[in-house]
Amino acid sequence: MPELPEVETIRRELVRKITNKKIVNFKITKPKLIKEPSVSEFKKGVIGERVKEVSRKAKLLTIKLKEDKFLIIHLKIAGWLLYGEEDPRARAVFYLSDGKVLNYMDSRVLGELRLCKNYKDLNFIKKLGPEALDISLSKFRELLISRKAKIKVLLLDQTLISGLGNIYAQEVLFLSKINPQRAANSLSQKETRLLHGKIVSILKEAIKHKGSSVDTYRDLGGDRGGMEKRLKVYGRKDKKCYFCKRPLKKISLGGRGNCFCPHCQK
Repeated sequence: MPELPEVETIRRELVRKITNKKIVNFKITKPKLIKEPSVSEFKKGVIGERVKEVSRKAKLLTIKLKEDKFLIIHLKIAGWLLYGEEDPRARAVFYLSDGKVLNYMDSRVLGELRLCKNYKDLNFIKKLGPEALDISLSKFRELLISRKAKIKVLLLDQTLISGLGNIYAQEVLFLSKINPQRAANSLSQKETRLLHGKIVSILKEAIKHKGSSVDTYRDLGGDRGGMEKRLKVYGRKDKKCYFCKRPLKKISLGGRGNCFCPHCQK
């Protein structure tokens, strides 16, 4: 699933490519992607509108068309956007006034498209915790100190801290040398401060390198992100730990796979 760095990469590219462009037509081949309103109302609602702003909330893209009209794109597990020529694999196509198109690509058809008056009214948005890039150290410490949940599971809870996903949660715990099975409230102040710093630095590094293409994710031009080759632990089961050279292990936590080093991560 695209995480904060991948979605932020797409947002920045969309700002450059589609701001002030008008949506002159729309085609959908997988109507189930449109969650609200009806397919016909969605199509009628976007055609003729001009893109005013492109923003992001956690892993959600919001495109402002009017003060009371927002196009919401949730890429979910396998969605991605492709700008340029129409792609025959596209599940939805936004035709733009510059002669280009914005293809919504999603092999598993699990993403969501919405057209609403105010994205802040969406239940998904209302439930989001503070963003991982913005949360203060004091707030982060407050989140951890009162909870017995395993730290890896807590980092993935979007109602507590939003934007982190399975890739970068593994990375920050590894670089902080914290065992993902530790209870959140067992972390010392020093460990909490280190983990908070690693969350911010890794997310910024991933944005700089346009995210990780570990699955279907591509940037707006269809290119792979450059962060994948910089990952230290994700997807490296049985390979050597960068710190101690012992083999990494993989376990399941909260229904998600997790690679870590039992020797270095305490």
